[in-house]
Amino acid sequence: MKSFYLTLDGGTTNTRINLVKERKIIASIKIPVGARASIENREILKSEIKNAIKKLIFENSLSENDVICIIASGMITSEFGLCKLDHISAPAGIKELHDSMEKVILSEITEIPFVFIRGVKTFSESFEDTDIMRGEETEIMGLISEKYGKCVYILPGSHSKVIKTDSFGRICEFSTMLTGEMIASLSSHTILRDAVDLESSEIDPEYLLKGYDYSLNEGINKSLFKVRILKNLFSCGKNETYSFFIGTVLSAEIEQIAKSDAETVVLGGKAQIKNAMEIILKNRSDKNVITLSDKDAELSTTLGAIRIYEED
Repeated sequence: MKSFYLTLDGGTTNTRINLVKERKIIASIKIPVGARASIENREILKSEIKNAIKKLIFENSLSENDVICIIASGMITSEFGLCKLDHISAPAGIKELHDSMEKVILSEITEIPFVFIRGVKTFSESFEDTDIMRGEETEIMGLISEKYGKCVYILPGSHSKVIKTDSFGRICEFSTMLTGEMIASLSSHTILRDAVDLESSEIDPEYLLKGYDYSLNEGINKSLFKVRILKNLFSCGKNETYSFFIGTVLSAEIEQIAKSDAETVVLGGKAQIKNAMEIILKNRSDKNVITLSDKDAELSTTLGAIRIYEED
């Protein structure tokens, strides 16, 4: 009897495939290839996914017949993925996502059927009220809980999402920021390169809040150059300059969250950004802040994919 799933989370730069049984991850492979690589050569992504699936099945003494399906979400459904699918419109919850799934056989990769989960969009005549997501809808369905009620979920990452859910647990509004990419680009490809160390620095709450406050008052552009001033003229250490930098980059995003009418904010996503957001929100807003564990955040996309697939 088939009892395993494969879940595939396709990102911009990486793709993760998990072998799952009874909602527990048995094995996992992270491929350092995502949708960005497919812009120039889509066969690279196909080949890497094919090899990863074979490896997971072989190393766990399984056959393709043991796997129910491959539940795939994220950028894998974009024009640079394996199966281009249109977004569905908000409000969208677990039922809407289940009803819009697309089942496809991609024999050049495997005979195990793929089940693709569509992304979600908000759309209007104005670009201000229009946005899209691929992958975060699945992540949210793995995190969502009735005990949080109507709230705002924050999913920090390369493309951070601020997502409002309604009383039915549906995604109703959201906005996207290039937070993670901004942090990576500014710290690696500008004059701030020698002042910001993403790998070995730790958060200094005092300087994190200084960066946040200064940026709100003077603007992000001016605040970013102060990182260099702190290092070169005030001899600040790497934790202080890093923290001021992170507080600056997060300022506009957190200001938007603080102005939301939702009383509760649930923080998921990557620890590096999540932990900094928690400190700022608890010190600069009146929100009830719930910070999810790294384990819960890590499992959320896999759990969400299975919840969507198994929805009656």
